[in-house]
Amino acid sequence: MAAFSVSCANGLHEPRMKRPRMALIAGVYAWFQFMMPMIGWVCVHTLLEYFTAFQALIPWIALGLLLWIGGGMLRDGLRGGESEEPRSLTLAVLLVQGIATSIDALSVGFTIAGYDGKTALIASCIIAAVTFVLCIGGLLIGRKVGTRLSGKANILGGVILILIGIEIFIKGIYTRLP
Repeated sequence: MAAFSVSCANGLHEPRMKRPRMALIAGVYAWFQFMMPMIGWVCVHTLLEYFTAFQALIPWIALGLLLWIGGGMLRDGLRGGESEEPRSLTLAVLLVQGIATSIDALSVGFTIAGYDGKTALIASCIIAAVTFVLCIGGLLIGRKVGTRLSGKANILGGVILILIGIEIFIKGIYTRLP
């Protein structure tokens, strides 16, 4: 759902986005949503003690990344930084968004740790397919709303990203409390 929400924000940011670009963005998020559980699964089977220490940092990393990206969008929107033609997402920003929205999926690797490699791979593929479809939907919704909001799209998109970061952080901290 975080990837869906960020897709909505990206559609808001770039309301004239073409379908191939939408497929690329959704594909990046789906790739990360596929890879993170697999990385978690591998960690459980090989590097469990190192991953356990890193797991506590996941909410902090997601919060920091989304605050950085969302804050930049919000700042641009408040400064009136949107031109007639909004600048498109760079590959670097897209990759950071992909990591930020999927980093909590590393924990899924723990839940699928009991699966054999083939079953874990199939589960990750299903996660990726669902993510891809949801992100395409989010981009379409954001693009439609972004066209109507014009100059305020960056502000709304930035606020959405910041709220997602806070949500991931609170959920991550809350689930670690005894």
